[in-house]
Amino acid sequence: MKVTVCLGSSCHLKGSKAVVEALQRMAEEHGVSEKLKLCGAFCMGNCTGGVCVKLEEKIFSLCLDNLDVFFEKEIMTRL
Repeated sequence: MKVTVCLGSSCHLKGSKAVVEALQRMAEEHGVSEKLKLCGAFCMGNCTGGVCVKLEEKIFSLCLDNLDVFFEKEIMTRL
């Protein structure tokens, strides 16, 4: 499963590096690292929310506060 995290300037300032690191950690903790492909991209055009994360064709605005729910609800249910 491909997960793309925006690394553009706006998302960088909102914590995209921390989001990537947390996603990597959660994937390892859940034993799904091999099934998850984390990618980076520049601006996805949704700069007003949190860090833009694209899963399949849907874009989410995330931060560390809602990342656990996103991982469980959106990623783990699709694997």
